[in-house]
Amino acid sequence: MKLAKIFLFSTQLFFFSSSFSQGCSDAGFCTLGPIKTGIASDSLRNTLKVGLNYGKADFDITVIGSYIDYNYKVSEKLNIGTKITYTNQKNANFSAAALSDIFVFSDYKVANKTNVNLGFKIPFSDGNLKNNGIALPMDFQPSLGTFDIVLGVSRKINNFFLALGYQKPLSQNKNNYFKPISESKYFTTNGFERSSDILLRGMYVYDISEKITLNGGLLGIYHTTEDRFVDAIGNKNKIKGSDGLTLNLNLLVNYKINQTNALELSFGSPLIVRESRPDGLTRSMVANLEYKFKF
Repeated sequence: MKLAKIFLFSTQLFFFSSSFSQGCSDAGFCTLGPIKTGIASDSLRNTLKVGLNYGKADFDITVIGSYIDYNYKVSEKLNIGTKITYTNQKNANFSAAALSDIFVFSDYKVANKTNVNLGFKIPFSDGNLKNNGIALPMDFQPSLGTFDIVLGVSRKINNFFLALGYQKPLSQNKNNYFKPISESKYFTTNGFERSSDILLRGMYVYDISEKITLNGGLLGIYHTTEDRFVDAIGNKNKIKGSDGLTLNLNLLVNYKINQTNALELSFGSPLIVRESRPDGLTRSMVANLEYKFKF
């Protein structure tokens, strides 16, 4: 049985490393609180996390990001937290780097091993970063530029973890990028209107030892309707194929150094993708290293 479980995780890692499709589509809520890895129970009130991630996107763009995350345990049932993100996107022709977003979120235990979440994503920019006065495509924007509400519910059932989330833009960005007639790479996103996402995550948690834990499973993100843009004469147009499902394979390895320090290495890669991804969130793979300190 133990060998079978280890083989399962090895197979998942193989699929991750051999996948060349593009997907991901994470607008931020996939890595917030218990929506990410499960319900945390700890006697210590403060948790500080810092992380560094690396991803490969469309058009030979490399994405390097970092974040700092703080969580405070108000009571046995309530946790509150905040997370600040920074993104650097570059290819052979151009690079852009800036603070991305700040998240504020809460996590409330409504029953044994069942939590609900409420959060907001607040952008540091309006999604219309420019170069020499010309708006950049969304693939180089450090933030979607939208103010979002995030709702979630998560539950652990023995070694299985399930999470359901919803992220809705309450405002839209100010992007006014037009794709040149001679350019076939990027999407025109002038007056871009991004629709909502529904998340469903299922993971299996396996303790290899007292210090090492493996989490492996699937993350589905459903983009509810087609996104829109405004053309040169002011008409709103739907972006065909921008709705639908992205299904990602996730693997997380957590190493507990001691009672207050831990490291986490995570990987993600898509199995199913949307036809069109005008928001610039395309990733063929993402790897993240996180350090966690409790006090």
